[in-house]
Amino acid sequence: MTTPADDFIAPLCADEIDILYQDEHILLLNKPSGLLSLSGKNPLNKDSVHYRMVQLFPSITLAHRLDFGTSGIMVLALNKNANANLTRQFQNRSVNKTYISELLGHIEDDAGIINAAIAKDPENFPVLKLCEKSGKGAQSHFKVIARLTSPIRSRVLFTPLTGRTHQLRIHSLAIGHPILGCDLYHRENSTQLAPRLLLHAASIEFDHPATGQRMSVNCTCPF
Repeated sequence: MTTPADDFIAPLCADEIDILYQDEHILLLNKPSGLLSLSGKNPLNKDSVHYRMVQLFPSITLAHRLDFGTSGIMVLALNKNANANLTRQFQNRSVNKTYISELLGHIEDDAGIINAAIAKDPENFPVLKLCEKSGKGAQSHFKVIARLTSPIRSRVLFTPLTGRTHQLRIHSLAIGHPILGCDLYHRENSTQLAPRLLLHAASIEFDHPATGQRMSVNCTCPF
């Protein structure tokens, strides 16, 4: 049986991947919006961060992923030991990440925490849903950077305290301010107000898998 995800054909992404940091253990890069993190099951969706990078680094593995429309920092491992270490850090939630985003409308509070469990929705795959009963706990901290006009929107710094799939997109919609350009979790005309998903992984902090030194890397937001 074919799922809706199998029917999705990613448009050609001509943007290049920028390498932000590289050593013998890890690679940090800036993923462009509109590029898959990992190649899909459909052979037409072969192009991805992993596909491009494995041509240069055959042993490379993804320590985590970013959504198709999200741009910004990704960490990749160049050997098995580094991958195991980074995977453990993500599982232990010792990796700190921030995202910059623009949301529809003006958020009333200057800062706060969104606490809402996220669950699978078998009838609406790949869209997820809020469900306190069957969902997994999810928390996102937000801080309003600016309230803008034309269109009326809020520029926000997100710090996800958990790492659920689509977490920031779902939590934004949950407070009534969907991310501009989001095709899955939107309302009114929020999808038409931006040419892409306005969500960017702006910074990441973690322990280097070989040296143990704490690393903090930033990536300039393109919007």
